[in-house]
Amino acid sequence: MSSSAVLKAWEACDLTDTVFVLVCTVFCWPIIPAVGLAYSGYSHRRNGMASFMPSLLVIGCCSIQWFFIGYSLAYSEGSGVIGDFKHFMHRGVLADPVGTIPAILFSEFQLVFCATVCAIAVGGACERGRVVSLIPFIFLWSTFIYCPLAHMVWSETGFLGNLGVLDFAGGTPVHICSGATASAMSIYLSYPLFRSKKSSIRTPSHLKLHGPGNSMSQLIALVIIWNSWLAFDAGTTLSLNFKSIMALCVTNLCASGGAMTWACITYYETGKWSLDSTFMGAIAGLVMITPAAGFIDMATSFCFGVAGAVICRQALRIKSTKLAARFRWVDNGDTFATHCVGGFVGTIATGLFARKEVAAYDGATIIDGGVFFDGNVKQLGLQLLEAVIGFTWSFVGSYVLFALVDCIPGFEVLAKDEDIVAGMDAVEMEESFEGQHEDDYHPFKNGDISLE
Repeated sequence: MSSSAVLKAWEACDLTDTVFVLVCTVFCWPIIPAVGLAYSGYSHRRNGMASFMPSLLVIGCCSIQWFFIGYSLAYSEGSGVIGDFKHFMHRGVLADPVGTIPAILFSEFQLVFCATVCAIAVGGACERGRVVSLIPFIFLWSTFIYCPLAHMVWSETGFLGNLGVLDFAGGTPVHICSGATASAMSIYLSYPLFRSKKSSIRTPSHLKLHGPGNSMSQLIALVIIWNSWLAFDAGTTLSLNFKSIMALCVTNLCASGGAMTWACITYYETGKWSLDSTFMGAIAGLVMITPAAGFIDMATSFCFGVAGAVICRQALRIKSTKLAARFRWVDNGDTFATHCVGGFVGTIATGLFARKEVAAYDGATIIDGGVFFDGNVKQLGLQLLEAVIGFTWSFVGSYVLFALVDCIPGFEVLAKDEDIVAGMDAVEMEESFEGQHEDDYHPFKNGDISLE
């Protein structure tokens, strides 16, 4: 493409909107390593670096995949499920406007989405999986799991988007997808099928539950993630307008409601303020608001945060039960409890509480609204359909891809016994839980730094 054609296309872009999305992209990028930092804080201190490293691999692998085929599969025309190879190696993706911003900037903003989801998803392998096996998995997952979901929900030809689902910034492609993927990886590591199972030096095990190994890592990760999420939701409008401001405000209020709710409940139960509880509450609120940020008002967003904290907090208790131990259920990064459950609830709640007047704050978006404010009962069914499709696609597909990677010599997904034992104070097999009471571990106070 000639420079004159590029410059002519550039002149058609809106400079204010371009600068706005450019700044949002820059502020969003740190969330990718921050997710790794959060997993590092959750893990035993001996496993901190191994839990952080996947987020760096995600940045590199997803960027390469997105350049070659990812963007094209997610946002070219194609079919209702997946795009084509029209933009292979970003062919034709330069200054031509997508809305009012250059296509290359739109691609970069969406790349950060893809990499963030992947960084959350690979948390399912924390403390038990091998880092090297994540490299092929990340490339395959981005291609066959994330790109089709993003296309179905957000592209012009995606069938879920054309049905009328409301998903502002990723209730399904981001949170349900990442939570389901992490759960699939965790289950496979507990019950491997191929090379990991046949190996004499790899024993599927259930990690003994432990508190966060590095609370400072959690604190830094929370600050970065919260900040970046504001830019995510504001920038999703792809232009600077009142809806951008509204999306930022409801995101912050929802996260605040979630953080204070979870922290106060823990204080009521234990008499101490818990950093871990505040962290989890904020994440629950951020997850809840993601699909709804462009469709609900301030009061509703606060209620979303409170409800998200209460529901996700109950979901988190699952991993500390004897039943979870019996089935070797490991949710070490709490991805299922926050992202999967929170994503489901947020997606459904969006169908209940979306308001057509809020959606129109950008002067262009027209929706039929949700059940309670606009009487659109059909929207609830669409949201449920999106959530079920997203979970099924992500869980089944990720399980199959992780199993395929396990078939490759040298890429066994389960870590060696000596590596797991060396990195943990305790590793317990199923029989070790006989007689252990489910209240022996309190997921909201044990191992946490708490203040009177």
